[in-house]
Amino acid sequence: MLAKKTAKNQITLPKAIVEKLANTDYFEVSLQGEVIVLKPVAKGTKLERVRSKMKALGLTEKDVDAAIHWARNR
Repeated sequence: MLAKKTAKNQITLPKAIVEKLANTDYFEVSLQGEVIVLKPVAKGTKLERVRSKMKALGLTEKDVDAAIHWARNR
């Protein structure tokens, strides 16, 4: 199956794949050589723990975006 990368670096997953992962909203993305690997992230995993900790600390997505921007422009 083919997937095309858009000008904004977005990729639409083929319907046949998405239907097999109906309850998945997030994926861990890694690169193995020249192969992009997407691993479904189940609720209650690292992602949920990170979001929970961010909420407890009062951090927002804007705070994270600002920190990433700062780090990339050092």
